[in-house]
Amino acid sequence: MRLLGFILAAACAFAPMRMQAQELKIGIGANVTSLDPHFHNVATNTAVFSHFFDRLVNRTPEAGVEPALALSWAPVADTVWEFKLRPGVTWHDGSPFTADDVAYTIARVPHVPNSPGGYGSYVSVVTRTEIIDPLTIRIHTKAPAPNQPIDLALVGIVSRKHGETATTQDYNSGKAMIGTGPFRFASYQPGDRVAMTRNDTWWGPKQAWERVEIRFIPNAGARTAALLSGAVDLIDTPPAPDLPRLKADPNLALSSRQGMRVIFLRPSYAHTTDAPYITDNDGNKLANNPLLDVRVRRALSLAINRAALAERIMEHQAVPTGQWLPPGAFGYNPQIAVPAQDADAARKLLAEAGFPRGFRLTLQTPNDRFPNDAAAAQAVAQMWSRIGVQAQVEALPFSALAGRAAKQDFAIGLFGWGSTSGEAGSVLINVVNSFDRATGRGASNAGRYSNPAIDTLTARALSTMDDGAREKLLHQAVAATMDDLAFIPLYNLINTWAFKKTLFYPARSDERTFAFEVRPAK
Repeated sequence: MRLLGFILAAACAFAPMRMQAQELKIGIGANVTSLDPHFHNVATNTAVFSHFFDRLVNRTPEAGVEPALALSWAPVADTVWEFKLRPGVTWHDGSPFTADDVAYTIARVPHVPNSPGGYGSYVSVVTRTEIIDPLTIRIHTKAPAPNQPIDLALVGIVSRKHGETATTQDYNSGKAMIGTGPFRFASYQPGDRVAMTRNDTWWGPKQAWERVEIRFIPNAGARTAALLSGAVDLIDTPPAPDLPRLKADPNLALSSRQGMRVIFLRPSYAHTTDAPYITDNDGNKLANNPLLDVRVRRALSLAINRAALAERIMEHQAVPTGQWLPPGAFGYNPQIAVPAQDADAARKLLAEAGFPRGFRLTLQTPNDRFPNDAAAAQAVAQMWSRIGVQAQVEALPFSALAGRAAKQDFAIGLFGWGSTSGEAGSVLINVVNSFDRATGRGASNAGRYSNPAIDTLTARALSTMDDGAREKLLHQAVAATMDDLAFIPLYNLINTWAFKKTLFYPARSDERTFAFEVRPAK
């Protein structure tokens, strides 16, 4: 009896440990703006919805491609991709996943009401879908589309049954959160956390975690504190000043990888006259928007010390850049150097453009989206002051900034874009190409930059099936974009995660934090 009592006591003592071991708590540095998988194309939204909604194709941590809901894909004609779908997949309500759901998803993506910048560009060349059988679908495109499978790695597949009558609010409330993914929706508290439970009928490997909670912790110090206290098990973007302490902690581990995200400054081209947040030095409205003059944009770029931003503000967790991809990525142009700071040349360009005394503007920035985003904006503003451009920084939550940017209510802002496709076309088609609501191109071009020559180059590149020829065209498009300074690149982020040593997380180039990739350490 005494032995039996000991066994029962031990079992009771260890039961909470086993339960705790199956619960995972993650702290991430950015909020989601919606759970609707097609509403707003930002990295955090994509990362979170991917727990509930699978994609046809998945990206690996190294930016490779692997099967998901599609087991295979191949071009069957110059403008037709055929996808063979995974059999036996069911939605969270038990109904079967079929090609009809894929067709419905592709039709829905470009037409989400009130989207501040959606996923429409990823299906912008699609003319129609053709269902061959319940597990085979053909996607017809208006031109050859070599990136179509990669593009679909960003598109969450939703069910026609639950999606046809659903609004974005229905996703946010949980009513429409019926996916095929590894986790089922439990709850969502905007600005705080989202909770989920394991989907034991998922087609993939059984997940280690019965319950997952993703907490939104924008304050970098608070994320570190949450990890150190045990309130969370893993955090993304640990603040650079805390890295030595975290590395020295025997109970923690870190993983890092060069990221694909560029942090950049985006001017607004939407206002030729009466531009918001820009005045002369006396506070009077200017007759014309100075940011429309490439000489002014070049002056602003030359005033910036990118190395100082990467070393001092980002504390070596970023790499200066003069374009948007890191070296080695497909489409990176080796002929484009990182611009050196040259205040004298900047002042000369301003004078040539008619602003020898400079002017005033407001630089808007998020204060909760990217590592040290507001601090970087403040540093840039100080650098601009040395060439006569007096910049006031307005820091605000990313959700507020995104809403205002979608209405072109800014002069110039600090933004970021992660090229999760691993190639140059992502920025071109989403950020640089002329805004076209009908096609979905330029969906994230909040500045409303427009250059028909670059649009044409992009279209040629992204319809060229030969990799070598396509990369040469991308090099040309990158060079044209940076010569005109459609936006002003600053640096590429290095992606880092910190977590309990009992766990392992493979650092990802696309900065996504996925609970289904967190596993117990061996």
